[in-house]
This record gives sequence, C-alpha cells and structure tokens, in this order.
Amino acid sequence: MVDYLIFEKINSLAGKYPVLDAIAIFFAKYFDYFLIFIVFLFLLKNFKKYWRPVIKTVSAGILVRLGFTEIIRFFYKRPRPFVENKVNLLLNHSSSSSFPSGHAAFYFAISTVIYSYNKKAGLLFFLASFLISFSRVFVGIHWPSDILGGALIGIFSGLLILKFIKKSS
Repeated sequence: MVDYLIFEKINSLAGKYPVLDAIAIFFAKYFDYFLIFIVFLFLLKNFKKYWRPVIKTVSAGILVRLGFTEIIRFFYKRPRPFVENKVNLLLNHSSSSSFPSGHAAFYFAISTVIYSYNKKAGLLFFLASFLISFSRVFVGIHWPSDILGGALIGIFSGLLILKFIKKSS
C-alpha cells in the first residue's frame, strides 16, 4: 500500500511537464549506455593500472544481474505497475516481473565496487544509479520497492565480490 502511494506521487508528475518527461526518459532509457561508455573510455586509457577493480566491477555486475535478480524473479513474479494499474506510462516495456529492478541492482553493484577504490567516482556512480532508478519509477515501469530491493541486492553483491576476490587474491 505504501509502495503504491509513493509510486502514485512520483508517477503523477509524468505527462505534465514535457521537459521533465524528456529528462526522465533519458535517465530511464539512455543514460545507462552513456555511463557504460564513460567507464569503457576510462578503462581503455587506464586498464593496466586498474585491471583488478575492472574484474571486480564486471564480476559484481554479472553476479547481480544474471544471478541474483534472475533467481528472485524466477520464484517471485511481481507485475509491473502498468500491468494492473492505470499509470502515466512514458516508456514501453515488457510485462516481465519487476522485482527486483535489474537496472538498480546492476548499477548499485558497480557503484559499490567503484566506491571502494575511488570515493569521488563512487559517489558520482551512486548518484547516477539513483537517477537511473528513480526515473524508472517516474516513467511507470517500476515500483519504488523494486528499486530499493535492487539497490540493496546490488550493494550486497558488490560487497560480496569485494570480499570474495580480496580473499582469493
């Protein structure tokens, strides 16, 4: 019930302000590609120096996105907000299970690993992760609890990878 009320407050702004809609669509659909592009540019320039963090970052992303989120979604089928409710839907999306948010899980896992190596860059990644995740609620394709669950699972995955790879190094 609280989840629905929070969703309604956020999503009720969609469709009212074209500039705000465009910004939300950009963050929900395109910003993650931009973020990955920036990471790849950085890695191409600094791979020899940062190969360990790269391995950890990629591992955390793969673990959470292809492991934890898919296992949870297999056992817990939660409909997306637009499936059973009238929402201001700004993006088309499949009606696949919404919990946990794969985007939130992936980007918060990456942010956690990056933060462990570089606090400033990590904080920027956490901010970017929040913007991507929040905008997915705004455009009508995720519940707030999907985002919170994805963020927590992502942070846990990042910490797990940091601990596991540290022990095996």
